[in-house]
Amino acid sequence: MTCLFLYFFLINVWSTPRLINQCFLPFDVVTALKLIKNKQVMAILGPQTSMQAHFMIDIGQKSQVPIVSYSATSPSLTSLRSPYFFRATYEDSFQVNAISSIIKLFGWREVVIVYVENTFGEGIMPHLTDALQEINVRIPYRSVISLNATYHEISLELSKMMTMPTRVFIVHMSTSLASRIFTKINEIGLMKAGYVWILTNGIADQLSSINETGIEAMQGVLGVKTYVRKFKELEKFRARWRKMFPEMELNAFGLWAYDAVTALAIAIEEAGTNNMTFSNVDLGRNVSELEALGLSQYGPKLIQILSQVQFKGLAGDFRFFKGQLQPSVFEIVNVIGTKERSIGFWTEEIGLVKKLDQEQQSVGALSTWKDHLKHIIWPGEANSVPKGWEIPTNGKRLRIGVPKRTGYTDLVGVRKDPITNSQVVEGFCIAFFKAVTEAMPYDVSYDFFPFEKSDGTPAGDHNDLKYDAVVGDTTILANRSSYVDFTFPYTKSGVGLIVPVEDQVKRDSISFLKPLTWKLWMTSFFFFFLIGFTVWFVEHRINPDFRGPAKYQASTIFWFAFSTMVFAPRERVLSFGARLLVITWYFIVLVLTQSYTASLASLLTTRQLDPTITSMRSLIEKGEKVGYTRTSFIFGKLTEAGFARSSLIPFDTADDCDELMRKGPENGGVSAAFMELPYMRLFLGQYCKAYQVVEEPFSVDGFGFVFPIGSPLVADVSRAILKVAESTKGRDLEQAFFKNKDETCPDPVTNPDPNPSTKSRQLGVDSFWVLFLIAFAMCVFTLGKFSFFFFKKTQVNNLWQEFNQPDMDSYLNRVEKCSCSSSPHMPNNNTQEVNQANNQSDTSNPTSLSE
Repeated sequence: MTCLFLYFFLINVWSTPRLINQCFLPFDVVTALKLIKNKQVMAILGPQTSMQAHFMIDIGQKSQVPIVSYSATSPSLTSLRSPYFFRATYEDSFQVNAISSIIKLFGWREVVIVYVENTFGEGIMPHLTDALQEINVRIPYRSVISLNATYHEISLELSKMMTMPTRVFIVHMSTSLASRIFTKINEIGLMKAGYVWILTNGIADQLSSINETGIEAMQGVLGVKTYVRKFKELEKFRARWRKMFPEMELNAFGLWAYDAVTALAIAIEEAGTNNMTFSNVDLGRNVSELEALGLSQYGPKLIQILSQVQFKGLAGDFRFFKGQLQPSVFEIVNVIGTKERSIGFWTEEIGLVKKLDQEQQSVGALSTWKDHLKHIIWPGEANSVPKGWEIPTNGKRLRIGVPKRTGYTDLVGVRKDPITNSQVVEGFCIAFFKAVTEAMPYDVSYDFFPFEKSDGTPAGDHNDLKYDAVVGDTTILANRSSYVDFTFPYTKSGVGLIVPVEDQVKRDSISFLKPLTWKLWMTSFFFFFLIGFTVWFVEHRINPDFRGPAKYQASTIFWFAFSTMVFAPRERVLSFGARLLVITWYFIVLVLTQSYTASLASLLTTRQLDPTITSMRSLIEKGEKVGYTRTSFIFGKLTEAGFARSSLIPFDTADDCDELMRKGPENGGVSAAFMELPYMRLFLGQYCKAYQVVEEPFSVDGFGFVFPIGSPLVADVSRAILKVAESTKGRDLEQAFFKNKDETCPDPVTNPDPNPSTKSRQLGVDSFWVLFLIAFAMCVFTLGKFSFFFFKKTQVNNLWQEFNQPDMDSYLNRVEKCSCSSSPHMPNNNTQEVNQANNQSDTSNPTSLSE
């Protein structure tokens, strides 16, 4: 191969055969030492494989002879860090981000890597593993195949992969081995619909060299290929190549080889041909063969110039950066028919795009894979995107672990069938899981395995379960997520503090005072007096009902105000302002009496249940004993919160919890209990009249199904959980398993207050302040209006006398009306009062007598 490219280089570019014969000679690893020692070559073009390059780099370093390889792509060669090694090709690690972008685009969660067992195959593994871990993709298996593996060995390895659930494979090997493997893959049925095969550029760049049988077996595979931009000079070069070598397709490695020769020629031309010699070596000493090679005096100058060579080559812009070429674009291809079809590109700046001229802004708004890549024909001529993971029909059934509980079997229970003597797994968690598997897009085969000892007792807690999956009352916790993957929660979340409740109302001889607060009682009495005083003050001069001795007037004030609660007072009100005030007060009294009656009826006929404890903090400060559900994470949460271990008492069943709280801490019981929401719903559905939830001190994410880390089932099961939870099936399951044993108990989730319709509170001033404000304003208005007109008619020195003096016009009119309406047989006391008033008026006013 090297001779072929050198010959082509000679007839097309270079015109100095002597220089070509002196500087470029064909070689292999065995003859490399002889070429340097006997021919004293100035540079070496090659080697072709990464394994050969490991030896040649050391030889070039010792002899100061530049090594320029166009096909040694293993990343492990970079770690040798020799200034005399130049890689005129792309390192394999450059493509791993393109591969991971494809995996991420389609959402696959697991991949199997198939690679050849040599330096070329193993060199990419650390970089590919890191790239997949960055996008949280798991590698459950690595298939390592020898370069000289027989068809039988290949079949055994492929059969092993066939039993695995993973359906996404990345292949990195030579084309000769890939052709043999894909032929066998197609034979045993690993190329049907549902499978995904991705080729690295080590295969994708040389698809043209694979025979027809191998290509036919690769239908539907994806490949990451080195992108070579088309331009006029390249097309002319390919045309000349086809004329000279019609049976040999020129691929990217051939273009790199041509560019490598060109780069060496340019460097030698700039360096000149002077001093192209080796230093003398003393062969008399006991030296090794490497030390006997001597040192090239031309090498240091040549590598200096070669590092600075830049030109537009056939494969693209040619420039060494840290001794190797740097890629900018990879092409994504899809094998269809006898050749590959371009479906998109990958760039470091933008990622996956259909076209290279696609703007970054438009890519950022894309939402589906079809916006990033063209149409893909998958293996088996499938048009839909493979899920990347399936339950193999010839594989093992999933082993589902089920925790064994002695209490709360409505959630998850294990019992033995008396007829068949087999174990029966049941409960809300089990029923919900079965509904979820029915909602999944494919069949899932599984068997339940109760986690119990031979005697039927639980064999540990949830943290000890080790199966393919766990279905039960397993809470989603952060520390558990470090070891397993959880699905979306299928129950509501929360941890509740449950405490006993007691009737706080003592029905005694003064219960009639409790409907109103003492502030409201005092405010009401104050306004009774204020209203009575205001009416008396306004009516005193014009209404004889509000006149008389001082004691009589004081009693009239209270009598008039308090009588408005039950009946209309006998005293009639004459002035407009007083009448308006009395009407307002009637309305306020009506509202007060009706509210008082309703509150008193509620107080005397219903229980006012209040919790005995209001917060977790009070339990810690008092050092109270509390209970918690056994085999639960709550124990750790409580110790972290500050509870002493001696104060924590576990229980298994709802009856055990009820017994502990009824005993109380004085008799070996507990003051309160902590439960998760599902347990709490079952407990309060039976004992809602004696207990109440007062706080949710801990936040958790509810119950979830458990799978190994990286299991692709997690995503599908989570989607199915959402589907079931939003359907009538989910509601039916909750109603069936969380049905309250006491039908009068409300659901604590939808109605957390155990007595929401009967619980009452004392009435306070805040409930009636608007009414009292209106009454006060009316009093101020009435008093102000009366005072204004009164002051205008009287002198300041005679205020009290005038106020105590009745208004004669109004007074006489009032008496006449009373005389007319009174019976002739009854004495008219009002007339006597008028006569007495007239006598007093005549005596005190001589002017009126003369008139």
